[in-house]
Amino acid sequence: MTSAFSDATRYAPRGMVCTVDHLATAAGVEVLADGGNAVDAAIAAHAVLAVTAPHLCGLGGDLFALVHDGAGAPAALDASGRAGSGADPERLRAEGRTTMPFHGDIRSVPIPGCVDGVLALHARYATRELADLVAPAVRLAEDGFPASPIMVRPAARLEGVDGAGDLLAATHAGAVVRRPGVARTLKAIAADGRAAFYGGEFGAGLLALGAAAARDGVRAEYDAADLARHQANWVTPVAARAWGHTLWSTPPVSQGYLLPLAAEIADGLDLPADVDDPLWAHVLVEAARAAGHDRLDVLHEDATPPLESAAERRAGIDPDRRSARFDPPQRDGDTTYLCAVDGDGLAVSLIQSNAAGFGSLLFEPSTGINLQNRGVGFNLRPGHPAEYGPGRRPPHTLTPALVTRPDGSLRAVVGSMGGDSQPQLLLQILARLLVGGVSAGEAIGAPRWRLDSGDTGFDTWENAVRVEVEHGSPWSAGLRERGHDVVEAAPGVGFGHAHLVDVTDEGVRAGAADPRAVIGAASGV
Repeated sequence: MTSAFSDATRYAPRGMVCTVDHLATAAGVEVLADGGNAVDAAIAAHAVLAVTAPHLCGLGGDLFALVHDGAGAPAALDASGRAGSGADPERLRAEGRTTMPFHGDIRSVPIPGCVDGVLALHARYATRELADLVAPAVRLAEDGFPASPIMVRPAARLEGVDGAGDLLAATHAGAVVRRPGVARTLKAIAADGRAAFYGGEFGAGLLALGAAAARDGVRAEYDAADLARHQANWVTPVAARAWGHTLWSTPPVSQGYLLPLAAEIADGLDLPADVDDPLWAHVLVEAARAAGHDRLDVLHEDATPPLESAAERRAGIDPDRRSARFDPPQRDGDTTYLCAVDGDGLAVSLIQSNAAGFGSLLFEPSTGINLQNRGVGFNLRPGHPAEYGPGRRPPHTLTPALVTRPDGSLRAVVGSMGGDSQPQLLLQILARLLVGGVSAGEAIGAPRWRLDSGDTGFDTWENAVRVEVEHGSPWSAGLRERGHDVVEAAPGVGFGHAHLVDVTDEGVRAGAADPRAVIGAASGV
C-alpha cells in the first residue's frame, strides 16, 4: 500500500543526523561538518531539543542510549533516575491510591537522569568541549526560538502552572520563546559538570519542591545525598538474532527487550512478503502480544529479560486467530528520539523523555525546567518488584534500537516516541526494512498499527488490548476476521515519531525523519 507520506529518505556519504526538530538536526550536522563525531553531534542535537521541545523532553527527564563504535556489540547507557529516599508507598496506599499519581505530585518525579547521561556520553566518547556543543542551544534559549506547530497546543495547557511562564509565549507557530533559565543551566553544566546541576540552582529547587510536598511530619521526597548519587550507568545491552541481523536495545528497567524478543518470535513465523496482506499485520501483532503480555510482572530494575522464551511464546500464535493466551492478567508517551552516524563508524541511538507531555506539570521555578513523571511506571502492589520505594528506578518505556549485520558492522539505528507502543512501532519498521527491503523513508512513512488500551499509553498491558491502525491501512477487515478488536485513527503522532539511519551496502547513510513529526529533519554531510 502506498503511504499517506512520501518517501523522505535523505542520503549522505559521511554522516547523518535525524531528530524531531530541524533546529536540533542542524546543530548536530554542523558538528559533523566541523569534524566532530556522532556522539558530539548527538549531544549538540539533544541540547537544542532540551530548549525547543520541552513538551517532549528536557533536562528534567531521563535518557537511554546505544553507541556502536564500528564492530561488535554496542555500549548501552541507562540514565534513568531513581525515586528519592523519602519515597513511601504506604502513604500513597493510605490515601486510597492503587496507581501512582499522574500530574501535579512530586512523588511521581524520580530524580532526573538526563544530565548524568549526557555527561557519561561526553566523558567516554566526545571529542569536542561540552561548552562548544551546547552553544547553539544556549543561543536559542537566550535569543529566542520560534515555537513549533507541535508545541503550541500543549503549551496552552500550562496557563497557571508555576514556573512555566516562559513557555506561555508559545501562542502560535513561529512565536518567539526565550528560556533564560535553561540557558543559564546549560552554561553552568558545561563549566562545572554535574555539581552545577544536581548541586546547583536546579538541585536546590528540586529539594525545595520535595520538602514543600511533605506534610504532617512526613519525610521530604529527596535529600542532598539522593542528588549526589549518579543516575547514569553503563549496562549490558539485550539482543536477539532475527531477519538475518542482530537487533539490540537497552535492558531492564527499559522495556527494550520486547523489540528483539518480538522480532525473534516473528522471524520463526511465515511473514507474508505482501505488507498489505492482513496476515502480515496479524503475525506482527501477535508477536508483540506474545512478547509483552506479561511485561507488568517481569519488568523491573533487577529483571532478567525473558529472551530465551521466544520459541515457547511463538508456539501460542495461530495464523488464523487472535490468541486469548496473550491477554494481560498504552497514554501516548511524550518522548523524543534522535540518532547520529558519522563517517568513522561511530553511531548513536538516543532517546530522552519527560514520560507524558510536559511530564508531571511541575516545574523547578528558578530555571523553568519541567520535571518528568516517569514515576507513573512504579507499582503500588505491596511486595511487587517494581513497587515505588526509596532509590528504586521505575520500569521504563524508552526503547532505543540498533541493528548490526552478521559481521558486527552497523546496519541501522532507529527509535520512536510512543509510550508502551515503542517496541511495536519499531518491530514494523524493521520488518519493512530488513525483510521487505524498502528504503528508510518508506519504512518510516508506511502505515502502522499499535496495541492500545484506550486509556493512557502507559497501561497497555493492564487491560485486554485492541489494535489501533492508521486510517486507510489495508488490514482492518482481515484483523477483525481473525478476532482482533480493531479501531482506526487518523495518521499522526499517536503512531509515534520514529527516525532511522540505515547504512547501505555501499556505506551510504540513508536517513529519514518521521513526517508525523511535521518539523522533523534528516540531514547529513
